[in-house]
Amino acid sequence: MLLPMEALNPLILIIWTLLTANPVAPDCGCNKLKRTAPEKNGPSDTVIFPDAKKSQDNGEDESLLHLVRHSKEIEGMSLIPAGKYLIGTNEPFFIGDHEGPERAVELEAFYLDRYEVSNRWFAKFIEMTEYITEAERFGDSFVFQEFLDAKVREKYKDYRVAAAVWWYKIPGASWRYPEGDKSRGIENRMNHPVVHVSWNDAKAYCEWLGKRLPTEAEWEAACRGGRKGKLFPWGNKLMPKDQHHMNIWQGEFPEGNQVEDGCEGTCPVDKFRQNQYDLYNMVGNVWEWTADMWDPKENVNPPNRVKKGGSYLCHKSYCYRYRCAARSQNTEDSSAGNLGFRCAANVD
Repeated sequence: MLLPMEALNPLILIIWTLLTANPVAPDCGCNKLKRTAPEKNGPSDTVIFPDAKKSQDNGEDESLLHLVRHSKEIEGMSLIPAGKYLIGTNEPFFIGDHEGPERAVELEAFYLDRYEVSNRWFAKFIEMTEYITEAERFGDSFVFQEFLDAKVREKYKDYRVAAAVWWYKIPGASWRYPEGDKSRGIENRMNHPVVHVSWNDAKAYCEWLGKRLPTEAEWEAACRGGRKGKLFPWGNKLMPKDQHHMNIWQGEFPEGNQVEDGCEGTCPVDKFRQNQYDLYNMVGNVWEWTADMWDPKENVNPPNRVKKGGSYLCHKSYCYRYRCAARSQNTEDSSAGNLGFRCAANVD
């Protein structure tokens, strides 16, 4: 059947647009969990920690120094050696995420926490500093639908994220109450990663311990564990010997998590050892903030920061971002139930 000429030009235009437009890959929507400017009523750039206990001899916070030593020597940080590392990929899955190209970077030696920061350690920080997280200041944060009952979903259905309706903005959701339910705290999840922490919160915690957030290059070099060009910290195979090596989604997203890896939501920070640097949960479990800006040329306030590693909501069919080279972003004040961090430190 031949189409008339007057119908042909619009058809060609549509086909050309589809073929040349940047492909939009599916994702879990957590990079869309951004706060809007009118809502911002958070802390100032300068964070004040009240009631620090000082030594009478040198004026330093003895408890803080003890925690720094304790973290490095007992809780553990891995020493990532100096050298040239390959980061990025020449086979990007998400073009728009700027995963490529593969490139070499020179890094100084640094320490990286073996584990994501846990609720237990974050609670110590809060107890000793009286810091208030941005989610607590805003009064809400984003919670995935699986952790909300039908009544809560119905009540807050108008507060879903338009581009990812499985995410709800829930009053009271914070690191203390990840689901926003005061009857469901973190008492039984103290060894799970802290969530609902913004980039600003993560930065404040790291600085309190005399540490810092890792750069994206440091994070990715550590993730690869000395291997070159591999998808995951341990290699290219998702499940070597049919064993789960990370906490991600099994089943059809966003319904029907089959929990084949034994984790519904977050898992303990020491559950999955993933590479020879003795690092745990670098991919899967929760997204991790890095120090880097997403695009220094981007004119947005607050700026977007790079996050790495994917989370328990990632699945290859929908958000294949649990690869070492994968990356995403959120604004500095964003928080969600699948977003955490770990700290880095310079080698003295």
